[in-house]
Amino acid sequence: MLTMLLDHLRYIWPDNGWLFIVGRLAFPMFCLGIAANVARSQTGELYSDNNVRYMCWMTAFAVISELPYRLLSNDSSTLNVMPSLLLGLLITWGAHHRGRDGLILALAGVTVAVLMQERLMYGVFGALLPAALLLAIQRPGLVWLLPAALCVLANSRNRWLAEWELQPYTLLIVITAFVAPLLGLWLLRRLRQFRVWPVKRWGYWFYPGHLAVLHMIRSLG
Repeated sequence: MLTMLLDHLRYIWPDNGWLFIVGRLAFPMFCLGIAANVARSQTGELYSDNNVRYMCWMTAFAVISELPYRLLSNDSSTLNVMPSLLLGLLITWGAHHRGRDGLILALAGVTVAVLMQERLMYGVFGALLPAALLLAIQRPGLVWLLPAALCVLANSRNRWLAEWELQPYTLLIVITAFVAPLLGLWLLRRLRQFRVWPVKRWGYWFYPGHLAVLHMIRSLG
């Protein structure tokens, strides 16, 4: 959440390019949170009350967040990040619970991601990232390279690559995107060594809330 906030401070301080680099950590960490939550659930229990609430909250804030996102980033060609995370959740459920229903859910999520490719933040690769992180959690080792590669591909659709081509700055972006999932997976394996402050449902409000506050600050400036 902190790296996301720092990333979005670019709308107030556009000359601070390092904020964009730090921001490449945010999306992979949110995807890792989804993967870790799904990994904790019992395989086969797809239709649970917790999953229904999870999907409802994600869907609700995908809608709620669109207006403040559009106000802050009115030149963006994509939706806010929540639809990408929601589709990632559906695909990850399908990969975790398997079976016929899981397969249908995963295929539906991938199909929607493909159809929404141009409007979806981070595109299909971003929607696949939580499922790849789930696989990496379950099978540590070389599998970790899969989410790292997907994260680079997901970020490559941003306009910075077309505008700046391969320069030291863009290489830093690529390296940060590659390292972000690896860093998250490494931290996840060491959770018992330090206490993590749990993020409750107020965390859902942080996304549209901080977008709205930043829009107001920029308008006043």
